Amino acid sequence: MTQASTQGSPQEPGSDRSGRTAADTVLHLFEEQARDTPQAYAVIADADSLTYGQLDVRANQLAHHLIADGLPAGAVVAIGTPRRTEIVVALLAALKAGGAYAVIDVEVPFTGQRQLAALTPYVLLTDAAHHARLDDGSGLRVIRLGAEAAEISGRPTEAPQRPEPGVTAAVLFTGAALPRAVPVGHARLLAAHEGWAEVVRPVPADRHLITQGPALTAFSAGWTRALCSGGALVVSGRAPWRPEGIRRAVQTEQVSVVHTDPVGATRLLIRDARAAGPGERSAAGGARGRRDSDPALRSLRLVTVTGDRLFLDEQDALQSGLRAGARLLNVYGLTEAAGTGTWFELTQLPRPLDDTEQLSLLGSPFPGCRADARDGQLSLTPPDGGDAIPTGDLAELRPDGLLEFHGRMRDRITTAEGAFDPHAVEAVIRSHPDIGAALVTEVPEGRTGQPRLVAHLAPPADAQSWPPAVDLPDGGKLREHLLGKVPREQIPQAVIRLRALPRNRAGQENRTALPQPVLTGKPGQGGAGVSGKYTAVGSGSLTAFEAACFALLFLVGTGMVFFVLSKIFWPGATDLSGVPYPWAFLFFVLYLFEGAAFAAGLIFLFAGRAVMLRHDPGVRPGQSPGFITAAHLAVVYLLMAWWPQDNFYRLAAKRDWPVQAALVYVFNIPLMIAAVVLAFYVTRKPPSPFDFEEADAPEGSSGR
Repeated sequence: MTQASTQGSPQEPGSDRSGRTAADTVLHLFEEQARDTPQAYAVIADADSLTYGQLDVRANQLAHHLIADGLPAGAVVAIGTPRRTEIVVALLAALKAGGAYAVIDVEVPFTGQRQLAALTPYVLLTDAAHHARLDDGSGLRVIRLGAEAAEISGRPTEAPQRPEPGVTAAVLFTGAALPRAVPVGHARLLAAHEGWAEVVRPVPADRHLITQGPALTAFSAGWTRALCSGGALVVSGRAPWRPEGIRRAVQTEQVSVVHTDPVGATRLLIRDARAAGPGERSAAGGARGRRDSDPALRSLRLVTVTGDRLFLDEQDALQSGLRAGARLLNVYGLTEAAGTGTWFELTQLPRPLDDTEQLSLLGSPFPGCRADARDGQLSLTPPDGGDAIPTGDLAELRPDGLLEFHGRMRDRITTAEGAFDPHAVEAVIRSHPDIGAALVTEVPEGRTGQPRLVAHLAPPADAQSWPPAVDLPDGGKLREHLLGKVPREQIPQAVIRLRALPRNRAGQENRTALPQPVLTGKPGQGGAGVSGKYTAVGSGSLTAFEAACFALLFLVGTGMVFFVLSKIFWPGATDLSGVPYPWAFLFFVLYLFEGAAFAAGLIFLFAGRAVMLRHDPGVRPGQSPGFITAAHLAVVYLLMAWWPQDNFYRLAAKRDWPVQAALVYVFNIPLMIAAVVLAFYVTRKPPSPFDFEEADAPEGSSGR
């Protein structure tokens, strides 16, 4: 069968499930586990761990409290607390009380506020610390879990005689920039669980760990994989998972199943840079030697990766980090389908493939789902049936029956020569041996408005270069690599080299957070292999060591110059003839540093603002960079003030109060203000992806 004849054909759903009655829900499955194995662990969270019996009792008590509070059938219960165990208790209680649950993001309060605005819930379950952050005074009904703990614990422990539940079981949130609420019914939540169960084959002995935040679909719909199959859900206490915490939990708690995103999988499975072995061919067809399995990860039998595209060579590298026989699945999951969609593992390949660094395979639909790549756009039918969902993603059904990812419609770039999808160019860029990830974006020229293509590059996960990204090609080398492989008009004119590509909270590559190129030269300048008006960050001729040596020599040299100039402007201020050794030498070094700091301040005055605008994730096109300007001037003042201030103080009489007061107000107080501005700048929480406008395609899912 030719590729053309299969491209528009839909993939049929997986095998049908039997034995399910109309009354079945994920809540019924959990309650069966609580009844059959009450002593087995359900949630593992150090001191907050709960057995199935304890979890069921606490959920029953909170459900009685919700019913007594007047919760209508089908009403939404918003859950806003950082304690993962309390989240699990609360979502089960909402279902037991006949309502629907929605988990709110409390790590970024502004995001949580937007989610609440999109929900209009009946009640918010939270704690005192997050009540003020989430409740904007709109009169929302609130139950404080800590304050009302005694009253809740006094409620009956048996399951309530709940009313007929509403159609909606949960309200999930997409991972795109705007908080779009997606209602999911009981049938869909159950069908999604059963689809996952058929693919991953969970057993009661499994211990599941979900690295994504509880407000994302991976957790808010994925908890069923553990608690509806008799397994245990391993969660962090109050804070999000950190890489070292995940590795430690996998080892100490003997985690067997990890659900994560591409970054989380890379951090977990690729610890050390290992050169590709000259030996055997991998399942994907690339020459790669299997790394020795990490003893800390020997309990793992399955890792599922969702959130963004995963190229075949990346999946192969991750797979090689697991012990023999363990599985690694690349999952394309939609929020609208409760986290289901398609899945792929290397064993699905009928034969080894070439150019694995350019291929991203979505594989086959989950059981009950249906995938259609007609007209190039992927549409998915949820596992419980219903209308097909256009994802806004591009895909093709290959002759081998597997779906191949071709990019996103929202990322399409339009040039004078026509529109093209950057995914194809990015895939070819990845074929360069020193490039691990690439994003191609369009940036308008400052003066003419003429758009330019910019390639943002990151090294492979196992790169050993130091400093990071130093081995990435510059604009000229990248152009040489792409000539003849992609159309000339699609070759980027500039290169920006990064340690890693920015990602949003759902694990997706975040194109809106990419740094912008530095504008240099005059419009229209530039030639083959260079960026014209744009320069490639980090692509200069100096190495990092040479640049550091140059900067050190420059600062010391200018410090000496300012030491001499101080004798002209403030004669006697640096006179050390009456100061004994070793204090004279120490004061000399102090003067040297003051002059060097003044010189650094001058440099930063003219060049620092552009660098801050490029690297600060809080600045976006169309937004006012005024706060960046304030931080920039604060840094300049903190560097430049020491030289004149020190000289003025030395020359001022200690009891000349008018001069002393003037010096304090001219120098000291502005220094304090500058320090406060800078402290606020460097400690402010990075903005949520919800802070920026972005096309929210229906796939806006925690998947792709």
